[in-house]
Amino acid sequence: MIKSAGLTNVIFARIKWLYAIIVIFSGMTMMIATFYLFPKPYAVKFSAWFIRLLVFIPVRVKGTPDPDAQMFLVNHQSDIDIGVMETITSKDLAWVAKKELFDVPFFGLVVRLPKDIALERESKTALVKLIKECKDRLDHGRAITIFPEGTRTETGKMKPFKAGAKMVADKFSLKVQPVVLIATAKHFSNKRKIFHSGTITAIYLDSFVADKSNPEWLNETRDKMQRMYDEVLANMPQYH
Repeated sequence: MIKSAGLTNVIFARIKWLYAIIVIFSGMTMMIATFYLFPKPYAVKFSAWFIRLLVFIPVRVKGTPDPDAQMFLVNHQSDIDIGVMETITSKDLAWVAKKELFDVPFFGLVVRLPKDIALERESKTALVKLIKECKDRLDHGRAITIFPEGTRTETGKMKPFKAGAKMVADKFSLKVQPVVLIATAKHFSNKRKIFHSGTITAIYLDSFVADKSNPEWLNETRDKMQRMYDEVLANMPQYH
């Protein structure tokens, strides 16, 4: 009887995950199909809202979005992080993503159409290209948006932030705003094939202008984001 109940729970969990995958895939398809029909960035925003509403994920926003922010630094746990961020700001976001993603069939269109920024392996040529592309997106009024950890982590402990974000922010003296997403991997994880609807908390920390005279500002920002994450998570028993 116990084994039967456990098997039923596993099957039900997989069905919920597959439902979320279908919704996400449908939302991306919708974005591709409508990209040239709507003014920018409405196709992207509409797709993100479509996904969020159909997977029943409200977002509780804390802190104040800075209307003058030119770069967002966001911690990364789940594939739904991009959709969450797209729906809590009206800004036209230019995402920095690994170059390999731009070559993936179908998904490559999702990042190429809105002219997101491909991040290649670190080299002088790649860094020059990164700066040039970021300058172009900034000139078009877009906000550079980066997962500075460079990859997802589901442990709740943020990985060291990579230097690319600091280099771009320092180069153009950007106004940077960190955003902390709480336990998104508890709601959706491709790695563990799970999906749970429920409210996600997103926290805007205070913005600041990048100061290249302070070589530690990126590490200090990571520490502030981690402290905020730990503090908020400690008061959320549903994630313990």
